[in-house]
Amino acid sequence: MKVVLLSGGVGGARFARGLVDAAGPANLTIVGNVGDDLDVLGMSVSPDLDSILYALAGLHDEERGWGRAGETWEALGTVSALGGEDWFRLGDRDLGLHLVRTQALRAGESLSAVTARLARALGIEPAILPATDDGLRTWIDTPAGSFPFQEWFVARGHRDEVDGVRFEGEAHAAAGVVEALEGADAILIAPSNPYVSIWPILAVPEIRAALEARRVPSVAVSPLIGGRAVKGPADRMLARMAGGTTPEHVAGCYAGLIDALVVDESDPTGPDAVRRVATKTLMTDLAASRRLAETVLEAAA
Repeated sequence: MKVVLLSGGVGGARFARGLVDAAGPANLTIVGNVGDDLDVLGMSVSPDLDSILYALAGLHDEERGWGRAGETWEALGTVSALGGEDWFRLGDRDLGLHLVRTQALRAGESLSAVTARLARALGIEPAILPATDDGLRTWIDTPAGSFPFQEWFVARGHRDEVDGVRFEGEAHAAAGVVEALEGADAILIAPSNPYVSIWPILAVPEIRAALEARRVPSVAVSPLIGGRAVKGPADRMLARMAGGTTPEHVAGCYAGLIDALVVDESDPTGPDAVRRVATKTLMTDLAASRRLAETVLEAAA
């Protein structure tokens, strides 16, 4: 079974690890969010793609949920001491990846090409594709003003309530993305924040059109457990923007794009619009991630 996964960062990366085991690495293509990419100290950083790369390479930091394990912070300490921009925390081990990516992009290499090269260097078999090679960026509208995603999420600690999410930049699907979707036997949406992790992917017109025209099952995994987010502001955003945190509200974020929603067994019944599959969705370790992936694949069969 050829599977395409649309994924954000932390939760999506953990799910992807289980999906590699359940589906087989050669059968999996991961399309990652790039709406929260940014420049930090002159370096091009792709947080969600990096989370996927580190997770599949076995290098990720389980405790923090992002970045590399065994990280040190000497370079950032020097940046701080010299009065440099230090609000976005980049560790010493992490810097190497960003330096390689930045050099490649400045030399004219596309983000998709350098991502594929990084994946090969890290021994990762599944294809990892950015949703777009173009400069699509997520902006968050709040009562305090509008902010680029990372400024709202990291610098401001995502404390501002969200009135709207929008995407700036004309974007076309990266090479291979539409072909993967059209050739898939199943399309999956990871347990990521719908608004800021998955919607930026769907903001690429060719990707949304491919899902709307699909002839294969499309299954999403809810990022909520008992109506609450494991991490991050997904539950607050759904409550404010969709009116609630039930499976029905999650499914509404993907209207017309999914055929089933996998939810945690602690969540209420529903949604009515699509088939509901209940299971344990908390990914405490690789075994739990694989069990969830197996359930999702069964729902897509």
